Amino acid sequence: MRDTGRDDNDNVRHNDTGGYRGAALRALSDAGAAVGDSVVITYKDGTRRAGLLMPRYEHDDDSHVVAKLSSGYNAGISIDQISGIAVDRRGTVTDMGRDGGAGTESSEPARNRAGERILLLSTGGTIASRIDYRTGAVTPVLSASDLRDSIPELADIAEVDSEVVISEYSENIMPEHWLALARRIDERAGDASAGGGRPYAGIIVAHGTDTMHYTSAFLSFALAGLPVPVVLVGAQRSPDRASSDAATNLIGAARFIASHGGGGDVYVAMHGGSGDDAIACHVGTRVRKNHTSRRDAFETIGGSPAFVVSADGGISSAAASGGPDGAGRPRPGPEYSPRISLDQRVALVKYHPGYDPAHLGHIIDSGCRAVIFEGTGLGHVGRAMYGQVERAGERGVFMGMTSQCIDGRTAMTVYESGRDLMEMGVVPLEDMIPEVALVKAMWAASLAEDSDGIRRIMLENVASEMSAR
Repeated sequence: MRDTGRDDNDNVRHNDTGGYRGAALRALSDAGAAVGDSVVITYKDGTRRAGLLMPRYEHDDDSHVVAKLSSGYNAGISIDQISGIAVDRRGTVTDMGRDGGAGTESSEPARNRAGERILLLSTGGTIASRIDYRTGAVTPVLSASDLRDSIPELADIAEVDSEVVISEYSENIMPEHWLALARRIDERAGDASAGGGRPYAGIIVAHGTDTMHYTSAFLSFALAGLPVPVVLVGAQRSPDRASSDAATNLIGAARFIASHGGGGDVYVAMHGGSGDDAIACHVGTRVRKNHTSRRDAFETIGGSPAFVVSADGGISSAAASGGPDGAGRPRPGPEYSPRISLDQRVALVKYHPGYDPAHLGHIIDSGCRAVIFEGTGLGHVGRAMYGQVERAGERGVFMGMTSQCIDGRTAMTVYESGRDLMEMGVVPLEDMIPEVALVKAMWAASLAEDSDGIRRIMLENVASEMSAR
């Protein structure tokens, strides 16, 4: 597309082809249209469609143009069906954030009537992403202030400060990132600076969904007793999609914090159904992502969400709705004394028929201090594993047993095989989720000198990781 300098409205134009080439590029050039312009496309049958001209995928065909419609969805329109393109309003490619920048961090937080303060920390993920229409991929480019400023409803709920801690997809978040995030939360939790002497009512962490329950588990242990709630929020669909759940999840988390009024626990706030009428707040150690793409992918294992935020702002608890005590509600927290540390010399072993015991041998020989078994049923591994299990016990390796079953708890005294494993030193971990047990073992190993110390910590219900019987 040609560079037309400045138009009659003195808007700066650009010479970015936006991924267009061939016939599509010629059609846009003939119309004087560029990526970012609002255009009206006339079809050969006389119908018209208005939209924002979007970039193309870098390696896509040359016979279509893409327009974002008022509905928020993108439409690919064949050049063969078009009789004319008219520019309604000039724009620039940066209208879609395609410059790769997330914008600058706003120095002034949104003000609100209620007077509550919330800190929004961003770590990346889909919730802080846009579609890059050059490549067709979702990229993490939104800053914390972009998230805050793109949702004006937040200003009616609380005064929101924002900060980027890291910017990564959740599959790239490692234990060292958990430590950095926990330390930052600890530093800012009681911060009343620039807030008229008002500390934060709570902290929202924008996080990718794939490993969000690992992060929520670590924060639950490391920051047990924190005086304000921490709510991790993700999105199954990026904010520029019409079906995005980013805004509703953030609004639900903010409403929950502003109305919670209690002590601090760690939660995960995501859609509670396929619609937008409920945001479920799950206890951070009792939640799991159970679907790859649904907006209500997260579920509390073994019970109901701790709280549900309705579309009108009302908040109900699991106890009020008849949900079970324990997994549905966190127990009262201890006095706050953060223990922000971990030891990564821990392994999660998923047993399966044909598992080679030599793999467990390699784990033991590597200097691993704890092994979490994801066993079958009530908590079993095959007898072929017994030799290495005994060797691990002799080496002073802590061994904990969880179940591959999504729900229910281990019960290793029911069958002979379970009793044999307990005699070898394997410790049943009730209904602890395997991933949560892994994270807790990393945390426990950093606090204990030996396997007995790890065992004591693992059997202590620190952050509702084990539900009441």
